[in-house]
Amino acid sequence: MVKKHGYVDWPRNYTLLERCLNWLDDRIQDFYNVFNWLWFDRSQQKIKVHIDPWDTWSMDHTLAHIVLPMLIQLKETKHGGPFVDLKDVPKELHGKKLTKKQKDNGEVDDKHFERWDWVLEEMIWAFEQKTLDSWEEQYYKYEDDPTAQFGVKCVWSDDEGRKAHQERMSNGFRLFGKYYENLWD
Repeated sequence: MVKKHGYVDWPRNYTLLERCLNWLDDRIQDFYNVFNWLWFDRSQQKIKVHIDPWDTWSMDHTLAHIVLPMLIQLKETKHGGPFVDLKDVPKELHGKKLTKKQKDNGEVDDKHFERWDWVLEEMIWAFEQKTLDSWEEQYYKYEDDPTAQFGVKCVWSDDEGRKAHQERMSNGFRLFGKYYENLWD
């Protein structure tokens, strides 16, 4: 190789064996270049998105069906976790305080990854609820009533339960927006 590439001033009178080896080396390199171009350089993610008009009628619902399986897969295959604000998680996930030296060394507390798991679970739960067409039905009970405007009347409702459910969903979507740039593996 030193002779071939001229790093040292060697006489250029190659033997037949050296010429054959040089030719073979060049063909192997050519093959490698073509293989590399075919396999790596052209292997970009192919994205084709088709959106029908009805996909935007309830876009939050449509996107939930796409985001949910991605969040589930991320949770199953993740290899780490970002820093999560303590105000975003319950107190039991706050962990113990680190010293300045530990923080400077990039160490994390004992609850670091549990916090990220909790945030992912909240996002997953929120998107699961959004994919359900009628999550609110569990908070209402109706009976047939021919005198009512739509033929049924509400005989029971749990407005506080429905409100708490909606607030948890909204928090999951808020966390999704806040940690959007951390959704990678």
